[in-house]
Amino acid sequence: MTLRIGNASGFYGDRFDAVREMLTGGELDVLTGDYLAELTMLILGRDRLKDPGAGYARTFLRQMEECLGLAHERGVRIVTNAGGLNPSGLAEEIRQLAGRLGLPVRVAHVEGDDLTARHPGNLAAHAYLGGFGIATCLKEGADVVVTGRVTDAALVTGPAAAHFGWGPKDYDRLAGAVVAGHVLECGAQATGGNYAHFQEGDVRRPGFPLAEIHEDGTAVITKHPGTGGFVDIGTVTAQLLYETAGARYPGPDVTARLDTVGLTQDGPDRVRIDGVRGEAPPPTLKVGLNRLGGFRNEVTFVLTGLDIEAKAALVEQQMADAMAKSRPAQVTWDLVRTDRPDAPTEETASALLRLVVRDPDQETVGRTFSGAAVELALASYPGFHVLAPPGKGTPYGVFEDVYVPHSAVDHVAVLHDGHRIPVTPAHDILVLEEVPQPPLPEPLPVTEPTRRAPLGLVAGARSGDKGGNANIGVWVRTDEAWRWLAHTLTVDRLCELLPETAELRVTRHPLPNLRALNFVVEGILGEGVAAQHRFDPQAKALGEWLRSRHLDIPEALL
Repeated sequence: MTLRIGNASGFYGDRFDAVREMLTGGELDVLTGDYLAELTMLILGRDRLKDPGAGYARTFLRQMEECLGLAHERGVRIVTNAGGLNPSGLAEEIRQLAGRLGLPVRVAHVEGDDLTARHPGNLAAHAYLGGFGIATCLKEGADVVVTGRVTDAALVTGPAAAHFGWGPKDYDRLAGAVVAGHVLECGAQATGGNYAHFQEGDVRRPGFPLAEIHEDGTAVITKHPGTGGFVDIGTVTAQLLYETAGARYPGPDVTARLDTVGLTQDGPDRVRIDGVRGEAPPPTLKVGLNRLGGFRNEVTFVLTGLDIEAKAALVEQQMADAMAKSRPAQVTWDLVRTDRPDAPTEETASALLRLVVRDPDQETVGRTFSGAAVELALASYPGFHVLAPPGKGTPYGVFEDVYVPHSAVDHVAVLHDGHRIPVTPAHDILVLEEVPQPPLPEPLPVTEPTRRAPLGLVAGARSGDKGGNANIGVWVRTDEAWRWLAHTLTVDRLCELLPETAELRVTRHPLPNLRALNFVVEGILGEGVAAQHRFDPQAKALGEWLRSRHLDIPEALL
């Protein structure tokens, strides 16, 4: 029997109406919602500092006020990680809501991820749990399951394990569900959202995805009829590569082998996933640590017309002199040449000079820094103005991950009546090792004529963040294009095309089944997204920058 699992949220702040859309748009057995990201945990940690009863995604509670009755009426069970730092608090709020609405809804939650007490100095320290706590809650009759920090894919593996009776050693089945869960977790990114070839369909309002999961772990990714966007091998490939690394995709329940994934178009807006193999999970669980790193401030100077570089040099020297007595710990300048010669508008005649400062002391990047910038208003380069005056300085966060044994967490399913059921940690484990490089296809003949053109004319890409690292997944659609890409886009070539990566460690992972290369760029995001280390702090557009770069491409592929 097929289990239909839909997703209605890819992050805290996603489309509010998606819960109702998914519940009314077609048949579902389970509706999931993913609200957590590395940055979200920091935001919730700061919420909890102000209010110890906070720490969960408040929008989910408002969504339940509108749709809990609808889910109950349609027999759809709800599984969400919206509990964040306070899953018991959110579960209790939903119980009270169900009571007010007169709904006989059983609400359970999962505990054990919170390790903050063991990591002093951090706002939040949470282990990534697997899906068997969710499965226990569902098997014991829960209609709604609230979790804290579980892996995103656990929102799918838990319901699948409960429905089909999978055990901890059903690695291939679990791995199939992990892959399906990874495709669903970012919502509309699987249905044409943020997609390199977005012009191939109507993505003005893409629908949210669902997976039809079978007992053997195979799945079909699709969406409700009549919703926007589209589902094809490309959209699923893009999401499979998102925020991953090598062929082994580790998790607390299973390590999924991404190099075994098979994708087949199974009809309009239907992609079949099969062939996925799984291995025992690694011996440790990932723990995400979020702490305040200090304070930051920024100002963007607008430089218009002639002598852009001289104007930039003047204001840089003036700010350096003004900050000499209380120089911030980190000072970063970026000159963005958005100007063009003989421009028809003032905006297109202007360049942007961005100054970012960081320091443990708020005063240093606050009033002292802001005053120095503002005081230049009538005493600097001609045409002086800024995009916005600098403020008082805001706190920024730092993310890092550490690893602990499975036995270090007390994974517990807490049922609607308060009964607590411990979840047994994985017994069989397998130390992660790099998969040997797979054989590559024969390269195209060197005699083929080429033309200088953007990589994006033949390849798609998607990029994202994992702590301070970024990944760039690049894929092509034909075997001939794969023969070219596999031998052309080496680490050295990537570093040439993206000079920001040249001094960093870059690792290439070929995935021939997907006709894809996945690059991991270490350290490009500094101390993580909350530190806002670079212009694109989550590396969301790194892949699109790569696609815009020119290289010699065989004319036959163009």
